[in-house]
Amino acid sequence: MSQPASPEQTEKSLYHRIGGYDAVAAIVDDFLARHRANPQLARFGAGRSADSRRRGRQMLVDQMAELCGGPCFYIGRDMKTSHAGLGIDASDWQASQKCLAESLDHFEVPQREKEELLAIVERMKAEIVESGK
Repeated sequence: MSQPASPEQTEKSLYHRIGGYDAVAAIVDDFLARHRANPQLARFGAGRSADSRRRGRQMLVDQMAELCGGPCFYIGRDMKTSHAGLGIDASDWQASQKCLAESLDHFEVPQREKEELLAIVERMKAEIVESGK
């Protein structure tokens, strides 16, 4: 019979390695501020009420926490549905990824965890970027 892994042998989830819920929420808040401040990306938040922005922020926090292995559960729509018709192109995607990387750097997320999180988000690109754009 094999013995259970010791605490030293068990790898913590990305969620725990980046600091848990509060860290994820802070990263998302910083990312959204950078996104809104970027002239190329600002149009994606235009015309949304304060309530809609708060709801979107909470959905993103929950989604990122879940994707990183945390205890949250994302209840929003799939990425293709929620981004359909926004006209997101490859340049917009790169600008958004740059905002996320800058937020991770701002909070001094270690390189390994930064690369892991960016790779998780990158897997959604095909569902978000409109084909032919």
